[in-house]
Amino acid sequence: MSFDAKRAARLALILAATASMAACASTKPLPEPGPGPGTPPGPGTGYKPAPGGGAVDTRAIPGSAQDFVINVGDFVYFDLDSYDIRSDAMSVLDAQAAWLMRYPAVQIRVEGNCDERGTREYNLALGARRANAVRDYLVSRGVSSARIATLSWGKERPVDPGAGEEAWSRNRNGHTVIIAGAR
Repeated sequence: MSFDAKRAARLALILAATASMAACASTKPLPEPGPGPGTPPGPGTGYKPAPGGGAVDTRAIPGSAQDFVINVGDFVYFDLDSYDIRSDAMSVLDAQAAWLMRYPAVQIRVEGNCDERGTREYNLALGARRANAVRDYLVSRGVSSARIATLSWGKERPVDPGAGEEAWSRNRNGHTVIIAGAR
C-alpha cells in the first residue's frame, strides 16, 4: 500500500470514528445534582429545590428515603438545653408518623444531636433524651416502637460546623434516618 493510500485509509477511519461518536452524543444537558438525602433544610423550613430550575427531576419514588426527606422532613429542632418537642416540630413528627404508618416495613433510627456547648457527657445524655422524645412522640401516634432505634451523637456530628446561634440552632436536632424497608 502506498503512503497516500495508507493516509487515506487512516483519514477514513478517523472520520468514521468521529461520525459514530457524533451519532452517539446526547444533545440533552446533564441534570444538576440536587440536595442529597439527609441535607438539613434548617429550623422551621421545608425542602427547597436547588436554584436554577432546569431539567432536574425532583419527583421521589413513594416510600423511598428521598420521598421521606423531601415530602415529610427528617429533622426537628430543639431549644437550648431542652428535649421538649416544640410546637413547630409536632407537624413534622405527625407527618413522619403518617408516612411510617403508610409504609409499615420501614425501620428508622432517631439520632439526637446537640450544639457544641457543654461537655461531651452532658451532650451525649441530652442527645439521647432528644432521640427518645422523638421516638416517644412517634409511638404515641401509632408507630410501633420495635421499628424505631435511637442513637445520641451529642455534639460529635454537627450539621452546621459554624459557631453562633444560627449554627447552634441547626445542630440542636432530632434526625430521623431510614435504615431499612424503604423502596
